[in-house]
Amino acid sequence: MKIPLKYILGNFKTRRLTTGITVLGVALVVFVFAAVLMMANGVQKTLISTGSSQNVMIARKSANGEIGSIIDGESVNTIMTLPFIAKNAESKPIASGEPVVIINLDKIGGGMSNITVRGVSKEAFTLRSQVKLREGRLFNFGQREIIVGTSIEKRFNGAKIGDRVRFAGDDWEIVGVFDASGSGFESEMWGDAVQLLQAFNRSNSVSTLTLRLESEEKFEDFKKAFESEMRLKNFEPETEKRFFEKQSEMMSIFIKVLGIFITLIFSIGSTIGALITMYASVSSRTTEIGTLRALGFQRKSVMAAFLTESIFLSLAGAVLGILIASFLSFFTISTLNFGSFAELAFAFALSPSIVISSLLFALFMGILGGFLPAMGASRLKIVDALRSA
Repeated sequence: MKIPLKYILGNFKTRRLTTGITVLGVALVVFVFAAVLMMANGVQKTLISTGSSQNVMIARKSANGEIGSIIDGESVNTIMTLPFIAKNAESKPIASGEPVVIINLDKIGGGMSNITVRGVSKEAFTLRSQVKLREGRLFNFGQREIIVGTSIEKRFNGAKIGDRVRFAGDDWEIVGVFDASGSGFESEMWGDAVQLLQAFNRSNSVSTLTLRLESEEKFEDFKKAFESEMRLKNFEPETEKRFFEKQSEMMSIFIKVLGIFITLIFSIGSTIGALITMYASVSSRTTEIGTLRALGFQRKSVMAAFLTESIFLSLAGAVLGILIASFLSFFTISTLNFGSFAELAFAFALSPSIVISSLLFALFMGILGGFLPAMGASRLKIVDALRSA
């Protein structure tokens, strides 16, 4: 004979204080757990959305990011002759050789951070259709002017339209602000690639080359043609989407490992709290447990009732923790991207998998915290339990 669910739920009302404390404890742990996963997911979403599956990025083999890559001008010209590259109205390849450098800028509120400056050609705006000018105007090619992403404008001093940023021994005027649909490009400054190469004395060598394929399905064909060209053996093509996805992996793993370690520390405290709560519940309900056993309820039914009670407490805390964590989606933060060693702004991102993981994590805490007290309750002898009345 099973103990009715109504009886289990009724116990929460009679012990409101201990129930509330336990639920809040679990909610705090689940909030931290979900926040960590949302942070890692936010980094991934931001960087993955930076790339397109139809675009291909060429970089030097074994380069950890664009900063560590360099492609000489001769190799760029060789790549441009390969088949399957989309052409513009003038029958020229849709491609942009891009030098990428890092500069320092003072943050609003104090401190300094690294900023990515990307040199682009006119075709870059065809390749990245998500990049839209929000204020001001586009920089003039042939002049030392730059446009900045919305994240840079919001978080750094001297990053407004009309301000001048000094690097490479010269002043670069900010003439516009752009957004990029929340992608990583919003954490960059863009200027004329030729001007950037001249400023850093890099001749015609770029960091990466981005090009548009005739279609996404042509990537494997393009890759075969690329690998068959012996002059390009030091370089490697990736879809732009995959290139930036790889950039997010190290950062995402670091956030998850560090965050889960912190969460585990919190979870130990929460589990101990659940243990104490359930043991106190067993202690205060000894006579009640004896009565249940005298009425014919089996040991396993008593154990299941107390374990279910612990699980309900944990799941209630999980729902509360996830609900609070969901409000983080309205916030954007920034950190140093390990792939580029530059500032990256991103938003917390909640997903169904994070919700499920958080619920399972809370369920595990509930089972762990309720098992021993439930076992103890089921082992109480009827006579001993009734005598304590």
